[in-house]
Amino acid sequence: MPLPPAVETADPPAAGTPPKEAAPAAGKRAKASPGRDPFFDNAKYLAILFVAMGHSWEPLTDHSRAAEALYMVVYTFHMPAFIVISGYFSRSFDMRPDRLKRLITGVAVPYVLFEVAYTFFKRWADDDPQQPISLLDPWYLTWFLAALFVWRMSTPLWKVVRWPLPLALAVAVLASVSPDIGDDLDLQRVLQFLPFFVAGLLMKPEHFRQLRGRKLRLLSLPVLACGAAVAYWAAPRMNSAWFYHRDSAQELGAPWWAGAVMTLALFGCSAVLTACFLVWVPRRHMWFTVLGAGTLYGYLLHGFLAKGSRFWGWFDTYAWLKEPYGEVFVTLVAAVVVTALCTPPVQRAFKFAMEPKMNWAFAKDPAEQARRRSATR
Repeated sequence: MPLPPAVETADPPAAGTPPKEAAPAAGKRAKASPGRDPFFDNAKYLAILFVAMGHSWEPLTDHSRAAEALYMVVYTFHMPAFIVISGYFSRSFDMRPDRLKRLITGVAVPYVLFEVAYTFFKRWADDDPQQPISLLDPWYLTWFLAALFVWRMSTPLWKVVRWPLPLALAVAVLASVSPDIGDDLDLQRVLQFLPFFVAGLLMKPEHFRQLRGRKLRLLSLPVLACGAAVAYWAAPRMNSAWFYHRDSAQELGAPWWAGAVMTLALFGCSAVLTACFLVWVPRRHMWFTVLGAGTLYGYLLHGFLAKGSRFWGWFDTYAWLKEPYGEVFVTLVAAVVVTALCTPPVQRAFKFAMEPKMNWAFAKDPAEQARRRSATR
């Protein structure tokens, strides 16, 4: 799974405070503004590439050990990277009305719209007219929006506790050994991925600045090679569902204590590989930097093609897709498609769903009105 995409906008600074870096997210103008840090836009775009490629490899993993190994490596860091960046840009979140409005219009409303859209798509493409619409049971990619809403709302809590990251890890461990949590809002994923969001909350700009330099890049190469070798060894021996963080240990057929061990082990592996990924992210403006503002669009829209390819049996109909050259072709198609879906024209076309204004739905904020009157005078 992706999502997702760390795909939201940065919260606006409170009155009287200097502006912060603008978060790379849907809902902002496509062109990079002076306040945006190209590093985060680049990171988001590259991460969404891995999300799309990972989804394209999923049907190939039963036939190719190499594809399964690459799948495991990518799933170790692509969503953790998104979530860490999401947490980083949630540091200023509080219950201020304008930030709550942005959370509703930028996360809750797209969740509802795409949950409904995916349901109707499945009814049509999979010939499943009985597929129910359930806002409590996220389907496919919408789990990330539900999780982001919960994480963002919990931000004030993580700011006041003394040991936020150990506490978040304890919550994740408990979730991994609790098969009765259920599917509502995909809470297993919400809780098991929580430590990455909290880690992002705790990060400061200097932490990201430290992830740069030729020495770190060279050091990351043997680490990535070791990760790939371990994944190749583990591919036929390990259930890749561990990387989804959507099930308890018991649901995966493992003893309860394995949930605690795997949660902590995967958190460590994900942290290391996420750092290796970020080390290679360019820090200057690139041709794809502008696309970082549209990763939520690419994340949610590419899901229709990813699922449609399974519903319509493309990988069974065209057996050559499971050959090595077919795997390369599928990878390139996934990269091209998700890149196109992040472009400004697509953002303009789907802006109504990703960032609706909805001023009619909110009461006027007296404090904001007073600030505007004061500024006018």
